[in-house]
Amino acid sequence: MRIAVAINARASSGSRLRAGAETVDYFRATGADVLELREPSFDQLATAVERALADGVDALVVVGGDGMVHLAVNALAGSGRPGSRVPLGIVPTGSGNDSARTLGLPLNDVTAACRRISAGMATGGRPIDLGRIMADSGPRWFTGVLSAGFDAAVNERGNRWRWPRGNARYNLAMLRELVTFRAIEYTVTDYTETDDGDTWQQGAMLISVANGQSIGGGMRITPDSRLDDGMLDLFVVTPLSRTRFLAVFPRVFSGRHVGHPAVELRRVRKVRLSARNVVAYADGERIGPLPLSIDVDPGAVRILA
Repeated sequence: MRIAVAINARASSGSRLRAGAETVDYFRATGADVLELREPSFDQLATAVERALADGVDALVVVGGDGMVHLAVNALAGSGRPGSRVPLGIVPTGSGNDSARTLGLPLNDVTAACRRISAGMATGGRPIDLGRIMADSGPRWFTGVLSAGFDAAVNERGNRWRWPRGNARYNLAMLRELVTFRAIEYTVTDYTETDDGDTWQQGAMLISVANGQSIGGGMRITPDSRLDDGMLDLFVVTPLSRTRFLAVFPRVFSGRHVGHPAVELRRVRKVRLSARNVVAYADGERIGPLPLSIDVDPGAVRILA
């Protein structure tokens, strides 16, 4: 078996520098032919992964966080793309690991994650859906959640800071963003299982389109989302005062915010979001400004889990 192992040595702020080497050693010890992929930038690593898939591998394994999963599914997904039926294994060593959480994978335990991948190889893996974003530059896929609102604004702010690292930066950026944040006026068109499109205006603190369950390292915004149901979950938080928003926020980690009067959930197969001066993020990666159309790509990749 030939396995490509793509490594983000900076995952979790570099605290898991040995994780890539441990993963390579594990699979070589099983007798696999391992192609180790390390590059100085994400763009170069994405190119190396595409090249490996085009040359032919039996599996792709990524070592890192949600950004690495995002890189991998975009390399794998889509009809006619190189390696589209190659299964994906995940060794989660990032700060957030939200895709791995939804999949129930062992976090920051290289050996346990590798064992799970090996077990998946024996069965051929598990097909999962992806969210698919239709942008001017072409389609882009995500595993977890696309967000366009308060949390995306927090990402924009936090990404400009060099310190602190990890989740502390996100939490501080959130508090700073609250000082000036105002509810956003969206235009939303959604397509459910039974209709051909319903358009309305929506004031909201944030709107997310979820394939997975969580963002920000375990905030379970859509705790009942499934990766294999052929649907997405539209998550809306209607306007709240800062005090009420901060009161609701801690409930997100346990999923107890569902049922709050300001929280609305709707199952959709496609949605279009439009708003002025709003940037979207998916799997923690910057996508770009609205408007965007998002639909579901059923069974787009196979996961070794």
